Amino acid sequence: MFRLAHLSDIHLGPLPELSFRELASKRVTGWYNWQRNRRRMMFGDTLSDLVLDLKDENPDHIAVTGDLVNLATKKETIASGLWLRDLGTPQLVSLVPGNHDAYVPGALQRSFREWQPYMTGDESLNSTKKSFPYLRIRENVAILGVSTAEATAPFFATGTFKRGQALRLAKLLETTRALGLFRVVLIHHPPISGSTSWHKRLIGKQFFSKVMRDVGAELVLHGHTHLDTLYWLHGPDGQVPVIGVPSASQAPGSKNPASRYNLFEISGGPSTWQLIQRERGFRQDGSGIGWVRERELLADGRAVDARPREDAKAAV
Repeated sequence: MFRLAHLSDIHLGPLPELSFRELASKRVTGWYNWQRNRRRMMFGDTLSDLVLDLKDENPDHIAVTGDLVNLATKKETIASGLWLRDLGTPQLVSLVPGNHDAYVPGALQRSFREWQPYMTGDESLNSTKKSFPYLRIRENVAILGVSTAEATAPFFATGTFKRGQALRLAKLLETTRALGLFRVVLIHHPPISGSTSWHKRLIGKQFFSKVMRDVGAELVLHGHTHLDTLYWLHGPDGQVPVIGVPSASQAPGSKNPASRYNLFEISGGPSTWQLIQRERGFRQDGSGIGWVRERELLADGRAVDARPREDAKAAV
């Protein structure tokens, strides 16, 4: 059995001191949002406590689906690199960028330089000079990372998935399917219509949906919404689960679910894959970390009724 942990939307705080030059951009709206809302609910020991708990679970691999920073300043990007190295080595951790990591023009390039070892495929498997998608193989699991991150205008948090990246992803999914691997796609923006507001949507989601219809995957993981969600996309052999997770830094007591991570248990093989999702994180009443929910998503390689299992660990 392979155990894959998933966390997202780190939004590492606190914000550093910003110069007038740094604020003379879209960052001024983000700075205001941080001061008004996020500073109270996304800073403190929440993230560090969650990561300690995750490490106690000793997963085989950790997937991080973007938004390590808030305003993508140089200091934030460097600090997030240190956080990544504390989380684990590039062999253990796979990352894709989010819209906050590309907050202003030039920020994504800086993020990639600082975090590159975590966003690079296995060297022997790379058949293209393009950074995304990348492919990593860990035991019998293929991890494919795509990027939807781009700098946008103020008050927008959209992402883009273009045809070129879709074609490269389809080729990698076909290759890994032929190898009999369990295929996990990491993406920041949810590739689902109506899953978020219009100004935060994924542009080009139709390309992603077509890739799933044509070649499929066993699991898609995303962030962005700060919500615990389960959607399904059509694949060639059945439904593909698409899973979101709350922000890893979200303190209990707000309208959004508190800080949480997913733990996926993957077993079986081609046509017999079994996938169980366990959610673990902070209780909304602030009484600590515990198991939130457990559900079976795939059995014998097929989607199953994903209601919580009766033998799940106690829910919060």
